[in-house]
Amino acid sequence: MGTGIDGAAVDAQHTEHLDWRFKAIPAAAHGKTVEEYLRGRPTLDDFGTPLLTLDAGALDHNLRLMAGWAERAGVCLAPHGKTTMAPELWRRQLDAGAWGITLANLPQLRVARAFGVQRLLLANALVDPAGLAWIGGELDKDLDFTFVSWVDSPRTVELMDDALRAARVQRPVHVCVELGGPHGRTGARDEETALAVAEAVCKAPTLRLAGLGGYEGALAHDASEAGRAAVDAYLRRLADLHGRLEYETDEPIVTAGGSSFFDQVTEVLAGLDGCQVVLRSGAYVIHDDGFYRRISPFARGAADERLRSAMHGWGRVVSRPEPALALLDTGKRDLPFDEGMPEPQLVRGAGTERLAGARVTAMNDQHTFLEGGDVEVGDVVRLGLSHPCTAIDKWTLLPVVDDAGAERPVVVDLIRTWF
Repeated sequence: MGTGIDGAAVDAQHTEHLDWRFKAIPAAAHGKTVEEYLRGRPTLDDFGTPLLTLDAGALDHNLRLMAGWAERAGVCLAPHGKTTMAPELWRRQLDAGAWGITLANLPQLRVARAFGVQRLLLANALVDPAGLAWIGGELDKDLDFTFVSWVDSPRTVELMDDALRAARVQRPVHVCVELGGPHGRTGARDEETALAVAEAVCKAPTLRLAGLGGYEGALAHDASEAGRAAVDAYLRRLADLHGRLEYETDEPIVTAGGSSFFDQVTEVLAGLDGCQVVLRSGAYVIHDDGFYRRISPFARGAADERLRSAMHGWGRVVSRPEPALALLDTGKRDLPFDEGMPEPQLVRGAGTERLAGARVTAMNDQHTFLEGGDVEVGDVVRLGLSHPCTAIDKWTLLPVVDDAGAERPVVVDLIRTWF
């Protein structure tokens, strides 16, 4: 089992046969296994467009940078697996020292257990009776499996307890009381409610109060002074509440920290007594050339180095209907747009000069509108992207290239995702 995931199950993905199910894969690869195809060292020229790729060097850099930072800061890291839903990348995060993997819902939990992930944090409430019966069964049959969920109301506690009793689950489910913030996401909105939730947990025989959780990222969408002040005020409430709770486990956790303000989380929470502080940052392994490039703590000087975007989109010019307009064969079905339009970066094999002044102005389902620049029909344009969480979910198999800036990038891996 190694570092908390079934390595054999992860490796077995390379024995999967390639075919039409994977839109990234060229027809010439059909019938071969992943490992057979990679032996031929295909280049990106062998792949069609639209396409999303990962960069091997950037992945390595980001894994090393974040793992080292968390270790020096004295906090644990349970990266949010929903960003990639890629067990191969989860294994690399765990190998780099991650405490566990965070997930958001029941289908994601089932994927993680299929790959033998041994420590899972659900940053959400689980009140589905069938789901609770299943997770209870996983706990009962695997005594090494650790699972922690969230609760934010006495009603949640009641529903969980009823479902777990009905399923005759033997091991109690560990839960964190979730504290929310005004106009935020889930979570008890005040400390007295949170304390009432904790009391209800302690009275439920099927549950154990194992920690305190929250999410500061819902309270600020930028790193302005006002945004950072709102985050800081919320985190101090979380720290104060920790001191008022009586946990039912020997090693309770206090967990917060998305990918935007984990430096502040560490500053406020890392010194708390009697708990492990667990960050759930997930976007760092992929990073981006948009939202997270602007807001990451590393971009604000939290470390000597910065994260690097490991993802790029590729689109081919299929039409030049007007002098200043080109249409690429990639659109919203292929690349993210919710946190900003793609950024034209280079023409493959021709560098950056021909895209001087170019910008993406709009995206349709299958087309990207590129204004400016000097491109011709047939050119392949590399695009910088914003928001990995809405990029990776569009692809079931991701080519990993040795160097996305090379004239002819070589594909060195194919990473399977399970959305």
